[in-house]
Amino acid sequence: MTDTQRQTSEVAAEGTDTLSRLEQEGEIAADYLEGLLDIADLDGDIDMDVEADRAAVSIISDSSSRDLQKLVGRDGEVLEALQELTRLAVNRETGDRSRLMLDIAGFRARKREELAQVGAKAAEEAKSTGEAVKLDPMTPFERKVVHDAVAAAGLRSESEGEEPQRRVVVLPA
Repeated sequence: MTDTQRQTSEVAAEGTDTLSRLEQEGEIAADYLEGLLDIADLDGDIDMDVEADRAAVSIISDSSSRDLQKLVGRDGEVLEALQELTRLAVNRETGDRSRLMLDIAGFRARKREELAQVGAKAAEEAKSTGEAVKLDPMTPFERKVVHDAVAAAGLRSESEGEEPQRRVVVLPA
């Protein structure tokens, strides 16, 4: 076996190990969340995936998602707390820090679309005015989505400030 073949084999094995680890994170999170749904007497199905090198778990419901809205809370505050608790449950089982993303009733998916539009609009404004555009304070998840949208528009952005007042600044070309 040549060095190149060995390296390719090692990279493939590493990718498989990472995928297996992320799938395990998703399974641990799903078990934790199923227990939570049972305790809260809420109906919901758990969907697991791996997106952008992190486990992604969603709670979805066929019935009225009003019940699940309790788990989202105002502006996703409860969702953020549940995500942290779920990450802690995964950490307790694996011993590793988790970057798992939790979505409930499609809240994050809708939020991601809105934020991508905010980022694209800010990028257009920075291009047309030639001035930096400062956005309102955002959570780390929200900032990441906006940074990605700005990059897709061909501009740079950076975060400034301290939590919870940290915000995205879109820089002109």
